[in-house]
Amino acid sequence: MYKVHLTSLGCPKNLVDSEVMLGLLLERGLTAVAEPEEADLLLVNTCGFIQSAVEEGIDTILELLERKRESTVKVVVTGCMVKRYGAELVRELPEVDLFLGPDEVPAIGERLASLLASEQRAPQGAPAGSRFQGSSAVSGFLMDSSLPRKLATPSHRAYLKVTEGCNNRCSYCLIPALRGPLRSRSVPDLVAEARALEGAGVKELTLVAQDLTAYGSDQRGAPRLPELLTALLAETAIPWLRLLYLYPTRVETRLLQLVADNPRITPYFDIPLQHVAEPLLKAMNRPYGETQIRELVARIRQLVPQAAIRSTFIVGFPGESEEHHERLAAFLRDCRLEQVGIFTYFPEEGSPAAGLAEQCADELKEDRRGRLMALQAEISLEINRARVGTVEEVLVEGVSAETDLLLAGRTRYQAPEIDGCVYLTEGHCRAGDLVRVRIDEAHPYDLVGAIMTD
Repeated sequence: MYKVHLTSLGCPKNLVDSEVMLGLLLERGLTAVAEPEEADLLLVNTCGFIQSAVEEGIDTILELLERKRESTVKVVVTGCMVKRYGAELVRELPEVDLFLGPDEVPAIGERLASLLASEQRAPQGAPAGSRFQGSSAVSGFLMDSSLPRKLATPSHRAYLKVTEGCNNRCSYCLIPALRGPLRSRSVPDLVAEARALEGAGVKELTLVAQDLTAYGSDQRGAPRLPELLTALLAETAIPWLRLLYLYPTRVETRLLQLVADNPRITPYFDIPLQHVAEPLLKAMNRPYGETQIRELVARIRQLVPQAAIRSTFIVGFPGESEEHHERLAAFLRDCRLEQVGIFTYFPEEGSPAAGLAEQCADELKEDRRGRLMALQAEISLEINRARVGTVEEVLVEGVSAETDLLLAGRTRYQAPEIDGCVYLTEGHCRAGDLVRVRIDEAHPYDLVGAIMTD
């Protein structure tokens, strides 16, 4: 009977895959353990989206292999990095027992059983069989509610992956090559999974996809995101429904109105804009310009006045000039987004943008990122200071990661694992409670408050 330890890297969508694989292994009688030292099987689900994620994956695998050198533990590597570098990984990491790409998620139990059986049959010192079956085929796996899932998140929150793949073809991105074209799950299947998660105690359900607003567009006449949300509102009583990864040109008025009319949908809009300078957006294959972006922000502010807008931007994209950088800074000053992430561009091998001329120097990228982050810190602090004295509903996460003397939670305007939190200085509660909190103190990313007792 094997004990398995899971390390999940990358985004929430990858985490859902990890939870499914863990569920499948538990169905076969394995036991999940919290510490790698307790495990017979070390499973790491990797991300291959950007270079920093690849480096994190390699470092993690090497750490796990150190333990294998001192024991009989098995090491299994899965995920996007395997899809991207499969054959190369097999050559460079011969100590890994099994490699699985993202399409092999539902087969992990069979593949692991086959590996163990082949080891038992092999003569001493002989290779145990194929550790990787490389494939250049277009990805086609799409999870459904029949697959078991062992949540790796706290029991009061979970992710609902509504699609797989992407059709957007941004020039800097490898997701279509790694995950294939857009595939949407059906509304009844998503509702079934949401109801099961609600039954397990989930109070915040975060809908995730590479492009959430593209939901259903791959199927003629299929429901779209507003219809899915309407079904989730009708068929569940989950208090918070959160939306991540909305594409700018597909944030429709009817979606905004739905959020405005339904307080169970958190007024939180995560819209990766990437830049505002039109020459760069064109080179990124992003079909909009600064005027459309500003109009979108204004429409959100008008229809959902309480909304928090989060976005991500890329600095140092090929051809970015100081003028382009200043346009982005001006946009941040004018539009005052609540949450912002700034990333430095890296020419990912295999992406169209990697071959563009006018690549920016690394020092310049870091300088521009630092300037924008400092600017946004000032903006976020001003926005948070305006919340001092207000009372906000907070979902309690549990003991703070910073100190065991405080509890921490999040408002509707703070997404899990992405944004800041609310530190709770007074009052009693449990993880998973929804409590009313008086905000007493503000910082650029976090808030401090006390639980209201009346």
